[in-house]
Amino acid sequence: MFRKKLLIVFTLFVMTFFTVSVVEAQQQLVCTKRIDVVEHLAGKYKEATIAIGLANNGGVIEVFSSQTGTSWTIIITMPNGTSCMIAAGSNWEKITPVKIFGPPA
Repeated sequence: MFRKKLLIVFTLFVMTFFTVSVVEAQQQLVCTKRIDVVEHLAGKYKEATIAIGLANNGGVIEVFSSQTGTSWTIIITMPNGTSCMIAAGSNWEKITPVKIFGPPA
Protein backbone atom coordinates (compact mmCIF):
# COMPACT_ATOMS: atom_id res chain seq x y z
CA MET A 1 0.00 0.00 0.00
CA PHE A 2 2.82 2.42 0.91
CA ARG A 3 4.62 1.60 -2.34
CA LYS A 4 1.48 2.34 -4.35
CA LYS A 5 1.04 5.76 -2.66
CA LEU A 6 4.72 6.52 -3.17
CA LEU A 7 4.44 5.60 -6.85
CA ILE A 8 1.40 7.88 -7.27
CA VAL A 9 3.17 10.80 -5.57
CA PHE A 10 6.30 10.25 -7.66
CA THR A 11 4.25 10.07 -10.87
CA LEU A 12 2.44 13.32 -10.04
CA PHE A 13 5.74 15.02 -9.25
CA VAL A 14 7.28 13.92 -12.56
CA MET A 15 4.20 14.98 -14.53
CA THR A 16 4.18 18.39 -12.84
CA PHE A 17 7.92 18.89 -13.38
CA PHE A 18 7.77 18.08 -17.10
CA THR A 19 4.61 20.13 -17.65
CA VAL A 20 6.25 23.17 -16.05
CA SER A 21 9.43 22.62 -18.08
CA VAL A 22 7.49 22.48 -21.36
CA VAL A 23 5.54 25.63 -20.49
CA GLU A 24 8.76 27.46 -19.54
CA ALA A 25 10.41 26.37 -22.79
CA GLN A 26 7.45 27.62 -24.83
CA GLN A 27 7.50 30.96 -23.02
CA GLN A 28 11.18 31.40 -23.88
CA LEU A 29 10.54 31.02 -27.62
CA VAL A 30 11.63 34.26 -29.29
CA CYS A 31 9.39 35.21 -32.23
CA THR A 32 9.21 38.34 -34.40
CA LYS A 33 9.20 39.39 -38.07
CA ARG A 34 11.72 37.46 -40.19
CA ILE A 35 13.45 40.60 -41.44
CA ASP A 36 14.13 41.66 -37.84
CA VAL A 37 15.67 38.26 -37.04
CA VAL A 38 17.85 38.26 -40.17
CA GLU A 39 19.08 41.81 -39.53
CA HIS A 40 19.83 41.01 -35.87
CA LEU A 41 21.77 37.84 -36.69
CA ALA A 42 23.73 39.58 -39.46
CA GLY A 43 24.47 42.68 -37.42
CA LYS A 44 25.32 41.21 -34.03
CA TYR A 45 26.72 37.77 -34.93
CA LYS A 46 27.67 38.15 -38.63
CA GLU A 47 25.48 35.13 -39.42
CA ALA A 48 23.95 34.32 -42.82
CA THR A 49 21.72 31.51 -44.07
CA ILE A 50 23.71 28.35 -44.87
CA ALA A 51 20.85 25.82 -45.15
CA ILE A 52 17.09 25.87 -45.65
CA GLY A 53 14.27 23.34 -45.64
CA LEU A 54 10.49 23.03 -45.52
CA ALA A 55 8.95 21.65 -42.32
CA ASN A 56 5.86 19.42 -42.33
CA ASN A 57 3.80 22.19 -40.71
CA GLY A 58 4.45 24.57 -43.64
CA GLY A 59 7.20 26.50 -41.87
CA VAL A 60 10.56 27.20 -43.43
CA ILE A 61 13.53 26.07 -41.34
CA GLU A 62 16.75 28.08 -41.78
CA VAL A 63 20.19 27.47 -40.37
CA PHE A 64 22.35 30.57 -39.96
CA SER A 65 26.07 30.53 -39.20
CA SER A 66 28.90 32.99 -39.00
CA GLN A 67 31.53 32.50 -41.69
CA THR A 68 33.96 31.03 -39.16
CA GLY A 69 31.32 28.89 -37.45
CA THR A 70 31.81 30.74 -34.18
CA SER A 71 28.02 31.04 -33.78
CA TRP A 72 24.94 29.48 -35.35
CA THR A 73 21.15 29.85 -35.10
CA ILE A 74 18.18 27.80 -36.31
CA ILE A 75 14.85 29.54 -36.93
CA ILE A 76 11.44 28.57 -38.28
CA THR A 77 9.42 31.06 -40.31
CA MET A 78 5.70 30.42 -40.55
CA PRO A 79 3.60 31.32 -43.63
CA ASN A 80 2.40 34.50 -41.87
CA GLY A 81 6.00 35.80 -41.80
CA THR A 82 6.63 35.27 -38.09
CA SER A 83 10.01 33.74 -37.31
CA CYS A 84 10.89 31.93 -34.08
CA MET A 85 14.34 30.97 -32.87
CA ILE A 86 14.53 27.22 -32.27
CA ALA A 87 18.15 26.83 -31.21
CA ALA A 88 21.47 28.66 -31.12
CA GLY A 89 25.01 27.72 -30.23
CA SER A 90 28.67 27.82 -31.11
CA ASN A 91 31.31 25.87 -33.04
CA TRP A 92 29.30 25.05 -36.17
CA GLU A 93 31.18 22.71 -38.50
CA LYS A 94 30.34 22.04 -42.11
CA ILE A 95 30.90 18.38 -42.91
CA THR A 96 31.21 16.49 -46.14
CA PRO A 97 28.15 14.29 -46.71
CA VAL A 98 28.80 10.58 -46.30
CA LYS A 99 28.30 8.61 -49.50
CA ILE A 100 25.48 6.10 -49.09
CA PHE A 101 26.06 2.82 -50.87
CA GLY A 102 23.25 1.08 -52.67
CA PRO A 103 20.54 2.12 -55.11
CA PRO A 104 19.24 5.69 -54.94
CA ALA A 105 16.01 6.16 -53.02
